[in-house]
Amino acid sequence: MAAGWRALREDMVTEVCERGISDAVAEALLTVPRHVFLPELPVEVVYQDDAIVTKRDAHGRPISSSSQPAMMAIMLDQLGVEPGQRVLEIGAGTGYNAAVLAHLVGPRGRVVSVDIDADLVRRAREHLARAGYPEVEVVYGDGVEGFAPEAPYDRVIATVGVWDLAPAWLDQLGPGGRLVAPLDLRGVQRSVAFERAGGHWTSRSAVPCGFMRMRGPFAGPETILVLDWDTDLTISLPEAEEIGDILTALDGPVTELPTGVGAGRGQLLDGLNLWLAVHEPRWCTMSETRPGWLAAGPLDLEGFKTSIGIVEGDSLCLLEWGSDGTLVARGYGPERNRLADDLSAHVQAWYGAGQPMTTGLRIDAHLGAPPRDGLVIRKRHTSLVLSWNLG
Repeated sequence: MAAGWRALREDMVTEVCERGISDAVAEALLTVPRHVFLPELPVEVVYQDDAIVTKRDAHGRPISSSSQPAMMAIMLDQLGVEPGQRVLEIGAGTGYNAAVLAHLVGPRGRVVSVDIDADLVRRAREHLARAGYPEVEVVYGDGVEGFAPEAPYDRVIATVGVWDLAPAWLDQLGPGGRLVAPLDLRGVQRSVAFERAGGHWTSRSAVPCGFMRMRGPFAGPETILVLDWDTDLTISLPEAEEIGDILTALDGPVTELPTGVGAGRGQLLDGLNLWLAVHEPRWCTMSETRPGWLAAGPLDLEGFKTSIGIVEGDSLCLLEWGSDGTLVARGYGPERNRLADDLSAHVQAWYGAGQPMTTGLRIDAHLGAPPRDGLVIRKRHTSLVLSWNLG
């Protein structure tokens, strides 16, 4: 049996290594037994390179998971953990990531993991002890506060989607420290590695990601509304917003406006999706799991239709494929023509800017107001200034 799961683990790590991860992180993934942290599941499932939901709320919505190993590895390389360092983790989950961190810091290092869910804390402690990492301290508490008794830390990592950078995390980082977090940029997430730069924080790297959002008082304003339960038609908005009768709009006349711009799925997910989110306050995502309302779109997966666009009142415009393979702005509702013009203009502006992707993205985080104008996203505690290096 042991030989079986070892072979499965080696296959998983081989697949993860295709992402170009470091030898240190690969060796840690080969050493730490993921199946100990997911004891209810068959090892064939555990050692797939997939995120696994581990807890749902009373409505069946996922609230905790074991992250995709490849995404874990990418973030750990962003973090740049070294032996002997002190690491604070926000979001314990199953304890698996904390165990990998413990392996990376070694016997002279220290790992503290904080979680707001007492049940998850209890289980993470049990898993860590069983896997041979009892030295990891798992703390029950709101991760927004960090864990001051063990500060300062060399590294801080959040394994849950965050809307803002908590002041406590920044305060508890020592000189030369680094913070990695899946940060919300008006409804899309990027895993960003921050370091101090004078009087503010600047990104050293950023990669696309998707994590469950932080719960509690520090949760962000993003809103998800189910419009039709039969098809699971859902709209996601970067913040609470009044929208109108979208179903009537989708069932009515359609305006199709060719943009003249072609782009692959990766470019849309990584580049145009982010461009719309940070430039357009009316940005939205629509999805459905059963056919009913949405046309075939460029972001569809098997059994899951999804599209990006803009929404305003009773009107909506989404990006779809045209017959020539370029993007078309499809407008619905009384203001469909105007919204189609607006969405097409955004697509062309993105194309004209050189189709910027996450590569080259720079984020400067300032506590309070930023010192200069620019593309600014204002949060509760920080102001984020975004720019792209297109060279």
